[in-house]
Amino acid sequence: MSTITISEDALKKLISTTVRESLIEVLTTRKDLLEDAVIDAIEDIGLAKAMEEGDTGEYVPEDVVLKKLIGE
Repeated sequence: MSTITISEDALKKLISTTVRESLIEVLTTRKDLLEDAVIDAIEDIGLAKAMEEGDTGEYVPEDVVLKKLIGE
């Protein structure tokens, strides 16, 4: 087995190119992965906004919540 010497810059360029090509291949063959990630991000943003809008600082006592859950 022989040894190959490569400069740090050449190695970085090789890795960068390989990673970029692999990412492009995954995104073109598995578009559902990117789609799912975008949908999850949008849902998370919507939930965070809803939580911010709903946070009035007013709280309901625990017994009132439990009564509602039980159906009283």
